[in-house]
Amino acid sequence: MSLHTFFDRKEDEIGVKLNDVQQEAVLTTEGPLLLLASPGSGKTTTIIMRIGYLIEKKAVEPTRIKAVTFSRASALDMKERYQAFFPKLAPVDFSTIHSLAFQVVREYLYKQGVTYELIEGEIDRPQFHKRMVLRDLFMQLNDEHITDDQLDELSTYISLVKNKLLPEEKWQTVECDVPAALDILKRYEAFKQEAPAHLLVDFDDMLTTANEAFENDHKLLAKYQQQYDYLLTDESQDTSMVQHAIIEKLVRQHQNLCVVADDDQSIYTWRAAEPQYLLDFKKIYPNATILMMEQNYRSTKEIVQTANQFIKQNKNRYDKHMFTENRSHEKVQLKSFTLYDEQVEYIIKQLKSVNNHHDVAILYRNNGSSIILADALNEAGISFYMKDQDQRFFNHWVVQDILNFMRLAYDVSRVDVFERVYSKFYGFLSKQQVEQVRQNPSQQSVFERLIKYGHLKDFQVKKFKQYQLIYQNIHDYSPKEVIRQIRKDLGYEKVIKDMCKRLGFNEEGLIETLNLLEVIAEKAEDMIAFARRLLHLEQLMKESKFNKHQNAVTLSTFHSAKGLEFQSVYMVDLIQGVIPSRTDLEDFKEGKVASIEEAVRLFYVGMTRAETKLELLTYERKYNAKVQPSKFYFDVASLVNPSENRQVKKQHVAVKKKQYNPNAIQSEDEISVGLIVKHRVFGKGEIVDYMSGSIMIQFESDLKELALSTCLDYGLIELVKNY
Repeated sequence: MSLHTFFDRKEDEIGVKLNDVQQEAVLTTEGPLLLLASPGSGKTTTIIMRIGYLIEKKAVEPTRIKAVTFSRASALDMKERYQAFFPKLAPVDFSTIHSLAFQVVREYLYKQGVTYELIEGEIDRPQFHKRMVLRDLFMQLNDEHITDDQLDELSTYISLVKNKLLPEEKWQTVECDVPAALDILKRYEAFKQEAPAHLLVDFDDMLTTANEAFENDHKLLAKYQQQYDYLLTDESQDTSMVQHAIIEKLVRQHQNLCVVADDDQSIYTWRAAEPQYLLDFKKIYPNATILMMEQNYRSTKEIVQTANQFIKQNKNRYDKHMFTENRSHEKVQLKSFTLYDEQVEYIIKQLKSVNNHHDVAILYRNNGSSIILADALNEAGISFYMKDQDQRFFNHWVVQDILNFMRLAYDVSRVDVFERVYSKFYGFLSKQQVEQVRQNPSQQSVFERLIKYGHLKDFQVKKFKQYQLIYQNIHDYSPKEVIRQIRKDLGYEKVIKDMCKRLGFNEEGLIETLNLLEVIAEKAEDMIAFARRLLHLEQLMKESKFNKHQNAVTLSTFHSAKGLEFQSVYMVDLIQGVIPSRTDLEDFKEGKVASIEEAVRLFYVGMTRAETKLELLTYERKYNAKVQPSKFYFDVASLVNPSENRQVKKQHVAVKKKQYNPNAIQSEDEISVGLIVKHRVFGKGEIVDYMSGSIMIQFESDLKELALSTCLDYGLIELVKNY
């Protein structure tokens, strides 16, 4: 055994055999090392072997090695792998960057005599929780309740500013659609500093304060520098500027730093990750060694070759060439459907034909995709595990509004229910008018009392008489038809669009929520059954966490799938505006490539989760509206079937030319209520309402609802000028 090398012995003991680049990474122990690890290239195995080599062959004390990860799960995984590979060696310190920063901050503030209180995670005083503080500040500045989506965006904005180490005079350079975001940030920072008794500290403050401690307290910095002789960081493509700054200071003396990353898998710049730092690594550490682990052990040749070619469209990256010696299996499959429903039906059919669902993942860009998938899987009797436990859909204010509109239908005298949604009727009611209803209790409907006591204007009287008539007949309709009435006849969708313009809400996301509710409502006999269906789905998705190790399909966003692998992967909802997003496409048109390159990386992460089977799914219509398949879908199609893809595109263009009408309205952006138009068949009319997917036109003889996409595709309507 003594004649064996370290690598031979480990192969005998645990069956791990490293390739030449992996061995070089293990042996390159002194000085800075950037290890660029392609998907499925065995990076964790290489890291653990490197740590073992330092201890066994270089006689480094385990306590002198620090391994930093950026999630508790990966820290635990590395710790378990280390114990499995080297069961006789003493423990090594595996921790998150936040855990390290917490130690530094605790010591730094103690030396200064400053007491502090953490305001994130599980805390003693919930009223001082970061999210509660931000809610209160939003209300103070906007006189509105903040939505969960806005709160998430605001929190991300604050983290971005802190993690980028931006001085206050540059805070305004970071974009945020939340109203008064900059003022909220300033007040939030002041609130934490001025709070009585304690300094208030959030997770981002842990990082910035640790960095500040190392800058200001040289003795404290020296202590930590002398504590570790070797430092390793994993998933460094997800590291922020402040995190890089902390690591730089720790290794300043010995520079024995091993950075493991993949610039092609950097998908968190919106959370302040700095992939450019990796590209500038040689500028920061001129004597650094850069190694590329390009051999993929996970996927078949077809998947690896296609993914490798796909990522090469990005220019701001290291020129890596991922390859594999794995066997061939089948081409990447591309499926295009006419309707969105057909995509779901296809997935269900495919899953019913296989027994081992644990090896299957369905990946998507947005969490909204999971709702319909979960519903369909449940109907088909197929178990699923949801990687992202995001239950905000069921608690979303739009969902609650729809349920409250329906509750009112079962007792139109309930003022308490009416008060929850009165501002969502398209009637411009004031609080004072609604208060008159409360002050005049009776068995009459809220509409009758409102008309009688609410001091309504003439147009309001007209509207609420119409709304009263709708509620008198509402039980004659199916739940889906009721939602359509709420959206259109009660004016809810108009109210939403007004709110989006006034408060900066994401209109597309809110309309998507309404569309999802309509799909769920299709399977319910009445409004009560619909409400029960929603509760059942919510409970089902919550309980799916218990299916993790069962024979269950995994549902996950592309982001959350990073680091995972499955035999079969279905990437779904691959349409323009989703992946890449509208913002990505708009930035690209303006010559900004950073966003579109990150979208490419995100798509690449999804592709490289697959071991043997990868299918990309798209469609042409969703919720009666025409959509475009994702640019990335066509990019992959041109790699897999180049000649077929060109033919499809040529045919598509020819059809468009045949249907062209130079005077026709060609874009939804040109549509607005009040516009006078001429329809090729029905003549002249006025647009009285429109929403995603349909348009209402009052013609001389009749009011008609038309499919907007059909009108645009076939050039059916044109503007009447000088009317």
